[in-house]
Amino acid sequence: MKITIAEVSQFVGQEVTIGAWLANKRSSGKIAFLQLRDGTGFIQGVVVKSEAGEELFKTAKALTQESSLYVTGIVQEDNRSPFGFELNVTGLEVIAEAVDYPITPKEHGTEFLMDHRHLWLRSRRQHAVMKIRNEIIRSTYEFFNERGFVKVDPPILTGSAPEGTSELFHTQYFDEDAYLSQSGQLYMEAAAMALGKVFSFGPTFRAEKSKTRRHLIEFWMIEPEMAFYNFEDNLKVQEEYVAHIVQSVLKNCRLELERLGRDTSKLEQIKAPFPRITYDEAIEFLHKKGFNDIQWGDDFGAPHETAIAESYDKPVFITHYPTSLKPFYMQPDLNREEVVLCADLIAPEGYGEIIGGSERIHDLDLLSERIKEHELDPEAYKWYLELRKYGSVPHSGFGLGLERTVAWISGVEHVRETIPFPRLLNRLYP
Repeated sequence: MKITIAEVSQFVGQEVTIGAWLANKRSSGKIAFLQLRDGTGFIQGVVVKSEAGEELFKTAKALTQESSLYVTGIVQEDNRSPFGFELNVTGLEVIAEAVDYPITPKEHGTEFLMDHRHLWLRSRRQHAVMKIRNEIIRSTYEFFNERGFVKVDPPILTGSAPEGTSELFHTQYFDEDAYLSQSGQLYMEAAAMALGKVFSFGPTFRAEKSKTRRHLIEFWMIEPEMAFYNFEDNLKVQEEYVAHIVQSVLKNCRLELERLGRDTSKLEQIKAPFPRITYDEAIEFLHKKGFNDIQWGDDFGAPHETAIAESYDKPVFITHYPTSLKPFYMQPDLNREEVVLCADLIAPEGYGEIIGGSERIHDLDLLSERIKEHELDPEAYKWYLELRKYGSVPHSGFGLGLERTVAWISGVEHVRETIPFPRLLNRLYP
């Protein structure tokens, strides 16, 4: 019977066949241990010379790293293994022999591993990170589907930019200028006016020349938009959503978190509600911490966000930023018009901002005024203004950066490990 490694718990004591690759092996004169992987997981295959016979044992000892094979054996429980099972091998069929596989069990430099990203993905560590990424995606759909949201796909090629064009990739769209999307938000607002509660999940692009561990050129965003939701409603959805995906990873990816050495006790504390501080309070806090370089009206950098986050065990909302720091579409606080009804959600443990969100301006005259103030082309935003002209309602939304969220939950240091094929300032290969 042909099965996957993920299914072995259902076949204890039975002989099965698994299509796999040899991740590693070690052997003595009488026994060979084969570290096998098939994409669904890892399992150890044990070949005992006295039971398997001379020919099979010889085949096992000759196997090379990353050769593909069909492995037949009897599933046995093994309490010493993190996986809980092993395979007592009774047969081997080599499909394709791998020769001189470049990524050996020794240490390799980051650039070497990035040059071989197509192979590095096969490692236990990268496998664990990708499984956690997948669980975050799965639980994202679960969360929004259960709450009546409709999935909408905004365009990747756009004729305008929600936050200006200085950090966008320009291209020719036949005889017009176009840009790779930095956010689907404006289109999601249109979708919310048609469908009520919507969310998108897709690639976004920033031509930002940054080399920090938090930045990618191409990354994925989850962007919900909700009609008839005010600022407070919006924050509630955000904290419930983040708590949901963290608890889902804890429930379904325990083995992967252990493989990465993640301190799960920190994740177990991530439950709604989350603490909140205003921008004003954040500035005051930073001054007390000795950050005298930052003044009211300045944006926060990574050291500032980290200092604030270190005071909390959960993600923390920083709310009510100065209007001058934020995009044109954010609703001002009616009690204090120099700040807007927005919030950034800062992850614990130094991972920075994972969500940016706000209530959107729903007044036609105010939005028209803001577009002029930001020196944007009113003609390019004509359709966006019409959303306020024909049945405008208060509405809110946010965007969560998937890769930063994966980095935080999995505990890896750099976002380059959280996406299958990262696009960085100096990297377009492979």
